[in-house]
Amino acid sequence: MLDQNYRGRQRTEIDLIALDRDCLVFAEVKFRSGSRMGDPAEAVHLEKQQRIRSAARQYLWEHPEYRQFPCRFDVVAILGSEIRLIRDAF
Repeated sequence: MLDQNYRGRQRTEIDLIALDRDCLVFAEVKFRSGSRMGDPAEAVHLEKQQRIRSAARQYLWEHPEYRQFPCRFDVVAILGSEIRLIRDAF
């Protein structure tokens, strides 16, 4: 893992930033204790995705050593004790 809870200028947080082989991964983690509030992945709506992309651009500007890597945006959806990794979610 390269970073966690990274905050961009617009106060957007990226939960996890890591290298997966030759890919820079920006991951959003969403947790729900039960299904009453719906699937946790649904909370990563378009506006949230746009804020994460903006923060990722800032991270790359601050860390030019990672600019050569392709980027991927994942979602880690945790519902109770079930953990799902959605690779390339957006």
